[in-house]
Order: sequence, then structure tokens, then C-alpha cells
Amino acid sequence: MRAVFVQLQCAPGKTYEVADVLFEREVASELYSTSGEYDLLMKIYIEDSEDIGKLINQKVANVPGIVRTLTTLTFTAF
Repeated sequence: MRAVFVQLQCAPGKTYEVADVLFEREVASELYSTSGEYDLLMKIYIEDSEDIGKLINQKVANVPGIVRTLTTLTFTAF
């Protein structure tokens, strides 16, 4: 399994609604509110063979209130 981080930019006033939906979908291992350009930081664990683009499109990007996502793949943990 590898960790993938996804930053989520939400429409104004929609951050908590987005977080609730992601929690209900059981997508994230961890989900944090953040400051700056993005409103939420989500940590996902996926199998090496799993298509992260498909997962993001089917389970994350279609959540109402998400304006933009930024996905960061990881390689080695230190």
C-alpha cells in the first residue's frame, strides 16, 4: 500500500459539508482542515495496482462543493 495526499479546494462555506461526505464515503484514512489555497488535506492509502486517477474521479472529485483537487503521490517513507 502507498500513501497518497489530496488537497481539496472547496466552494466558500462548503468545507464542512465536503468533509462530511468524504467521511461517509470512507475514502480518507485521515482528513484535516488547512489554511491557505486549499481547505482540506486528505490522506488515502491505495494498493500499488490501484488506479489513483479513477479513485479520485469516482469517489472524491464528484463531491458537491469541491472546486479543485491537487494529488501528490508518495514513493518512500523515511
